[in-house]
Amino acid sequence: MSSPDITRTSTAELYDAHVLKNYGRPAITLTRGQGSTVWDDTGKAYLDFTSGIAVSALGHCHPHWVSAVQKQAGELIHVSNLFRNPNQGELARRLVGFAGPGRVFFCNSGAEANEGLLKLARLHGIRKSGEEGKCHKVICAQSAFHGRTFGGMSATPQEKIQKGFRPLVPGFAFGKLNDLASFEELIDDQTAAIFIETIQGEGGVNPATIEFLQGLRALCNKHNLLLMLDEVQCGVGRTGKFFAFEHAGVRPDAIGMAKGLGGGFPIGAIWIGEGAADLFQPGMHGTTFGGTPLACAAALAVLDVIEKEKLLAHVTNESVVWHQALRDLAAEFPQKLLGVRGLGFMVGLQLPADPNPTVAALREAGLLVPSAGGNVIRLLPPLNATRAELARSVEILRSVFAA
Repeated sequence: MSSPDITRTSTAELYDAHVLKNYGRPAITLTRGQGSTVWDDTGKAYLDFTSGIAVSALGHCHPHWVSAVQKQAGELIHVSNLFRNPNQGELARRLVGFAGPGRVFFCNSGAEANEGLLKLARLHGIRKSGEEGKCHKVICAQSAFHGRTFGGMSATPQEKIQKGFRPLVPGFAFGKLNDLASFEELIDDQTAAIFIETIQGEGGVNPATIEFLQGLRALCNKHNLLLMLDEVQCGVGRTGKFFAFEHAGVRPDAIGMAKGLGGGFPIGAIWIGEGAADLFQPGMHGTTFGGTPLACAAALAVLDVIEKEKLLAHVTNESVVWHQALRDLAAEFPQKLLGVRGLGFMVGLQLPADPNPTVAALREAGLLVPSAGGNVIRLLPPLNATRAELARSVEILRSVFAA
């Protein structure tokens, strides 16, 4: 049964009684949002720099996005991939325009996108060695996070992710991010691909350096490996480029994306360059819900706004002042804020200890932010966050550190 009048108490009771207890949620119930602001059921407003963990790229309820989704919901929602739909073809065209010549597969999440990339690596290994199972190793990075499917967990060398689910999928090795030699020494005749996040998100906002990405590209060229980049969190404009790897001037063989692509509606995608796009043949991979007319309408609306409102330039320009203010804050509170790192609107604040008490204090002060590994707080504002909102986040941080 449903009720039109769900109170705060009843929502808490419903969660306590019926929702799986796999999250340690705070006692807050969000009920509506507009732009960079959300409100809870008591009417309290928060500056939302969680953005649904980098999902709400346009903030909440952007009018163009809402209009596009409402219009599509009244026309055609789902047909499956047994048939074509215009929005999927158009979205693929536009993503190829950002990524380069190749082809796109649509799914529903970053985990699914990454799983597709791991399957691609296996297929490349067969082409490379001429034998199934002989060449299947994928080299990933320490502190990585690639999702919670069995393939994604196996590519994620974090005990908190893997514990309880062994045995995992074999065939993964791990080098140190930004240490090219540590990756090179892991390459052997069983290696099919190198797979990293351009900027590690859950691992603590750790960017791959330009030199490292260029070095990986050269290694993959030398050894006939696929360079696969996980841009699930750092892609779709978050760094001021559409893809974060563009800062390094490289082009990977395949890209995983999701989160901000749908602006709040679930969608994932993989782009595969021309050299490997023919590896997937009919029947090898699929999805029931991937690339529905509604999901693709949401993503097309995100791309529309990014382009029409010049949000890549906005992120590039506004992040300069914002990052400097955050660095000034670190200088002001050197014992409480050890450093600032990241690109564009994907920033990590390094704390000396467990970030969760600070996250809770910021929430009380009206700023919502997620934590990450390595005692880090992430700041993930919408791509259209204003200069005033960015400045407000610094002031809230200052008030909490001062207290």
